[in-house]
Amino acid sequence: MKYVLVINPGSTSTKIAIYSTESVEIHTEVVEHNAEELKKFDHIIEQADIRREAIIGSLREKGIKKEDLAAVVGRGGLLKPIKGGTYLVDRDMINDLEMAVQGEHASNLGPILAKEIADEAGVNAYIVDPVSCDEMDDLARFTGIRGEERGSLAHYLNIKGVTRRICRLKGYDFYEDNFIVAHLGGGF
Repeated sequence: MKYVLVINPGSTSTKIAIYSTESVEIHTEVVEHNAEELKKFDHIIEQADIRREAIIGSLREKGIKKEDLAAVVGRGGLLKPIKGGTYLVDRDMINDLEMAVQGEHASNLGPILAKEIADEAGVNAYIVDPVSCDEMDDLARFTGIRGEERGSLAHYLNIKGVTRRICRLKGYDFYEDNFIVAHLGGGF
């Protein structure tokens, strides 16, 4: 059986999920990282090795070898503004994340970890609807301050995923109907 590995790095943990190629969830896990160990790094990007080893260790515990992977998907990081969708992780994307073009954030590790593990497995790495998606209407960019425009950084993967789920359940058209969606995070 072939699997899709999904990687979602957070500030002190890395969430991973393993799906069959038929979209059946096989396993989910939150890999906690030692906060003191993470503090030793000046930049988040420097945490890649310890997080990758933790992911590989988790796969090993589940009896999943790199050869069993069909693809690896990472949470998209703070990239230059792009349209929503699925993107192949490439060297240009990795360079932008390493340079922190939109800032440092744990999500910047998602594509990097996905690409490293995918390369070792001989498969492709992807991101989907990263936080840097920019599909805002021009009117939404106005701030009321001359020369200042509002940028677009949000939890688009979650926003679009929940909206698609509601559309399926309620019979709405994701592309034709209008929605107001709020991502409230884990604090609520």
